[in-house]
Amino acid sequence: MKVAMFYNNLSDTRVQCNLCSHRCTISDRKRGICGVRENRDGALYSLVYGRTVARYVDPIEKKPLFHFYPGSTAFSIGTPGCNFRCQWCQNWEISQMSREQHPIMGDEIIPEQIVSDAKQTGCKSIAYTYTEPTIFFEYAYDTSLLAHENGFANVFITNGYMTKEMLEVYHPYLDAVNVDLKAFRDETYQKYVCARLQPVLDSLRLIKKYGIWVEVTTLIIPGINDDNAELQDAAHFIADELGKETPWHISRFFPSYKMTDVPPTPFSTLQKAREIGLEAGLHYVYKGNISGEENTLCHNCGYLLVRRSGYSILENNIGRNRRCPSCGTLVAGVGMNTNNT
Repeated sequence: MKVAMFYNNLSDTRVQCNLCSHRCTISDRKRGICGVRENRDGALYSLVYGRTVARYVDPIEKKPLFHFYPGSTAFSIGTPGCNFRCQWCQNWEISQMSREQHPIMGDEIIPEQIVSDAKQTGCKSIAYTYTEPTIFFEYAYDTSLLAHENGFANVFITNGYMTKEMLEVYHPYLDAVNVDLKAFRDETYQKYVCARLQPVLDSLRLIKKYGIWVEVTTLIIPGINDDNAELQDAAHFIADELGKETPWHISRFFPSYKMTDVPPTPFSTLQKAREIGLEAGLHYVYKGNISGEENTLCHNCGYLLVRRSGYSILENNIGRNRRCPSCGTLVAGVGMNTNNT
């Protein structure tokens, strides 16, 4: 166990956790909504420090991050637990493990070993992913400090439900984020996720303010968040609040977890969502969870900048000056050229 960060003591040995926006009040011997932070005699502990249930070398495009060192690899780790209860979760076996299997599972891997493994595998970054990294923050934080000392970037793949206190401490060590914007209606968050929309929007604004590279993903689920008006609201928020250069990944849903009766997202819905994003002024809108190529084009002249097949980079035509070779327009992102500079 590890003594938790971001909590304060209340009366009668209760504590309030201030790591995520649930801000759980936790009684003695009880856990927060995430299932992995426990109050013991008035002290809050993380139960998943160093306990990895997933550890892989992934293409950065799999996160998905298309404008952050394209073609590089990320040493990716995750622990059990999550502060959301998405009924469509693709990784529910590990994200909901702490609730459905009370013992905390996982291999004990210390931060020094994570950084060493990242070196040996030639990765450019370390990604905190698979489950919600906010809930294993102490582990991610210690690893992130070592990662920066050794020249690695840090990447969060997150639902965006962290608090401003957490981001204030962590932002100097956080280089890129992909935030999963589940929907753009608060009632959807409450009904299907057991959370609220506003804290996610607040986090996105703060991440942008801190200068962290951000990309947004929305899994489009038939009958849940595929209404044109809702997609337009989401697209305009990204364009107006985060910037038109912010990539938006609109991904295809496949039946999973508690939503096995919902059909996959029609391709026509994805295409319509892409058109909505472009009409809102977004420069880069990508369709995810589909086969074939999903390329980066110059938003000014349409020139092919990066050609992809799945998670593989087949062609990168961006020059060292990060500009389109055809019209000279600056290409948004970090490390976008073939030399990753």
